[in-house]
Parts: sequence; structure tokens; C-alpha cells
Amino acid sequence: HIDEVKHLTIWGNHSATQYPDIFNARINGESAAAVIDDEVWLADDFIPTVAKRGAAIIEARGLSSAASAANAAIDHVNSWVAGTPEGDWTSAAVVSDGSYGVPEGIISSFPCIARDGQWEIVQGLEINDFSRPRIEASVAELVEEREAVRALGLL
Repeated sequence: HIDEVKHLTIWGNHSATQYPDIFNARINGESAAAVIDDEVWLADDFIPTVAKRGAAIIEARGLSSAASAANAAIDHVNSWVAGTPEGDWTSAAVVSDGSYGVPEGIISSFPCIARDGQWEIVQGLEINDFSRPRIEASVAELVEEREAVRALGLL
């Protein structure tokens, strides 16, 4: 059941490079990576499916993914206003303070908790050798996008 999944984080950009981190996630209190125990499936199926979820929703429904995005926005605002559940977090695109090697000032998705209408990046998570290059690729894309905007004189 979906309520048994906790601590799932989407790292990085809102693009095909985003990275769903199950290594810090929990399913029914157990490590999600241990429950799934299939890195090939993660790399070849799960991660690409999450990265292309908008297109997958459109293909499955035959309609726009706007309703899914609207539902996600409602859930996100609820977390922001009411706070994240005790002992859990959500993913939020926030301005980096340098956490996890993401350059300061880059807006990136991180594991976050919300308290009193403020986002706080969850600290101290282990980023393993499977996750690190995927997060770095997404962050590199964000840096490249920032530099493209800067080159246009918009920053």
C-alpha cells in the first residue's frame, strides 16, 4: 500500500535526468532497495519510467497529464502548509545551500521536510555509488541550464 512507502526522494532537475532514490526510501519500515533487490530493474525500468512519467501518463490515459500534475501540486502545497508527516519527508525544489554537493544557488529537488511554511533540506543521507553519478548528472544539467540563462543576460 502507498502509505507503507516513506522517504522516497526525487533528486535533481524536473527532466529525464531526475533520479528517484530508493536507497534511502523505506517500504513498511524496511530498506526499499533491499525489498526490491534488483539493480538491473531499477536502472533499466524503474528510473526511466519515473523520468518519463508525464509521457507515460499521457500514453496510459490518452489525455494530458495535467490532472496528475494538479493533484501533485495540491499534495505539495498541503505538505508545505501543514508540514510533512513526523518522521517522513517529501521532495521539493529548493535553492541549494550546498547540501549533497549541489552548488549553492541552484534550484534542485532535494529530500525536504516542511515546518511552519518553510522547507528544510534533510541532512545526513548516504548517497551510494549507484546514486551519486545519477544525481550528479541531473545537477550538471541544472548548472548548464543556469549558464544558458546567464548567457542570455537574464541572470
